[in-house]
Amino acid sequence: MKRERLDFLADNAHFTKRFAFYVGRRCRQASIRDVAEELKLDWDTVKTLEKQYMRAQLKRAGTPGPRAIGIDEISVRKGHSYRIVVSDLVRKRPIWFGGVDRSEASMVAFYDWLGLKKSCKIKLAVMDMWKPFRNATKDKAPQAAILFDKFHIIRHLGEALDKVRKTEYARLSGRDRRFIKGQKYNLLSRNENLTLEGKRSLKILLAANRRLNTAYILKEAFGQLWDYEREAWARRFFDNWRASLKWQRLEPYERFADLIDRHWDGIAAYCKPENKVSLGFVEGLNNKIRVFQRRAYGLRDEEYLRLKVLTCMLPPL
Repeated sequence: MKRERLDFLADNAHFTKRFAFYVGRRCRQASIRDVAEELKLDWDTVKTLEKQYMRAQLKRAGTPGPRAIGIDEISVRKGHSYRIVVSDLVRKRPIWFGGVDRSEASMVAFYDWLGLKKSCKIKLAVMDMWKPFRNATKDKAPQAAILFDKFHIIRHLGEALDKVRKTEYARLSGRDRRFIKGQKYNLLSRNENLTLEGKRSLKILLAANRRLNTAYILKEAFGQLWDYEREAWARRFFDNWRASLKWQRLEPYERFADLIDRHWDGIAAYCKPENKVSLGFVEGLNNKIRVFQRRAYGLRDEEYLRLKVLTCMLPPL
């Protein structure tokens, strides 16, 4: 007995492809549970139909041939379990989700998947300062310029500022602490992003604590580094910024400056016009992934998460 395969049917033969794609489009805006309740379907059925929809999206998108890639890692569960996400920064979409950790071997798996011919066409690789990513890229795509992600660098500077805040809070006592308590967000945020009340509280704090005032001014000034179009000018600015740390007793900032100095090549690459790409995409993608993970709390299907990540920037079918 031979069963005829009907093209209009979904993988689940009780539904058509048209209905499966409708379910997939609904799941782009809502959780599986909400769509299941809305359509009076079983949770597993909705998930199966959505996965078919996402696979169809990937098939239509085709195999990528990126010129500029962004490399980042995400935590998939507690206990330092990571997966690597690689994005095409020109087309602004993730193209690979994989690895078993954030090791060099896992990064090499991406280049093996992409193939030698397409790997040789990559002109720029944006990443954090994680050495295994850098080593794998130098080995598999030696022609690519390596650029360290500005948002990761600023995060290191923010952590240094927060250590100064904690040190000052521990050094002071009694009423002197009241200016520092609860000010972490105001210190780490850009001034233009603060509310009127936040700006007022920050002004009082900076007037009350000289060391935090100095640390805050240095943090705000450091952002100028990415405005230079010539490496020599950028280096002069950094050397002057680093020299201003002398006698300030800001040890976290001194360690941060040493970090920048060790990784200078990957920062100076941003000065070249051909390396001017939008770095906000990878950070926005990370926010989207965190939303997926919150919606799928307790979900252990990694294939589902992979499909969600790879299709989140693709147009609907």
